[in-house]
Amino acid sequence: MSELRRDPVIGRWNIIDTDEPMGPDVFEVEPHASGQGLCPFCYGHEAMTPPEIYAVRPPGSAPNGPGWRLRVVSNKFPALKIEGELNRRGIGVFDLCNGVGAHEVIIETPDHHRQLSDLSVEEVAATITAFKVRSLDLRGDRRLKYTLIFKNFGLSAGASLEHTHSQLIALPIVPKRVQEELRGAERYFEFRERCPYCDMLHQELQEDERLICDNRSFLALCPFVSSFPFELWILPKAHHADFAQIRDEEITDFARILRETLRRVQTALGNPSYNFIIHTAPIEPREREEYHWHLELIPKLTRTAGFEWGTGFYINPTPPERAATVLRGVSLPG
Repeated sequence: MSELRRDPVIGRWNIIDTDEPMGPDVFEVEPHASGQGLCPFCYGHEAMTPPEIYAVRPPGSAPNGPGWRLRVVSNKFPALKIEGELNRRGIGVFDLCNGVGAHEVIIETPDHHRQLSDLSVEEVAATITAFKVRSLDLRGDRRLKYTLIFKNFGLSAGASLEHTHSQLIALPIVPKRVQEELRGAERYFEFRERCPYCDMLHQELQEDERLICDNRSFLALCPFVSSFPFELWILPKAHHADFAQIRDEEITDFARILRETLRRVQTALGNPSYNFIIHTAPIEPREREEYHWHLELIPKLTRTAGFEWGTGFYINPTPPERAATVLRGVSLPG
């Protein structure tokens, strides 16, 4: 019989198929597009993007020209724009405001044929540093309330360009999903006076059933109430609510475990498309005892359908215990 499992933070129930669990060989992975024509993110095509906001390049080299190892530019087709006033207003029962915010693209490497998992630890660390630098810089704008950092890899995950890149969108509101996590974490903290994610970490370490890998500062696991097959989370072992406060020594550890988990997913599942999202506290001048930033990574192996849309539940055909066993068992070079 399948199991209904309840998320202790947001309260959502998911259905986990424990009777006939699907292994990695069952899923059909969509091929990745190639040869899409002239790529604006490739070396030598800097004029095809908006001017760079931040870059890793040799000292003395000119902006928006050759020599860079990582670039951050405004999205050419932004969901939100930094210019203008919010102008919050109402029309009857509806609330609205202008589409003010920031939408930036982090181009992780000039090499069109390398994925994030192919980069060195130092190169992945440079990407994470860019996330931090841009997050902190945008906090100077008082209109902005939340910074969303995410990556779409592959067509089925929503990537419009093949060249590896991540995105950052700074919003003038706190998203509903984040509010649900915050309220759930607050309820848990009020009852137990502990962070639910810290409790989750301690339990997973004790049970050692859904762990994938860890290092000095971070732990990767398949969450007990996984919504999707082979979903995985990366959490800092020390309690921190705000990703942008990550310390320099933690950045290398985060880069190392992110690279390793991506390579495990790539090897075990045949290089699937995926999304990852960094869940972090809103932009505010206080530390939250009840919240714990983390990264959620979802391989695109199934599609949401009527049941999911109608209930808010997800049916997961691969129990996280099975997924963790597969990912943990992958042999990686070195």
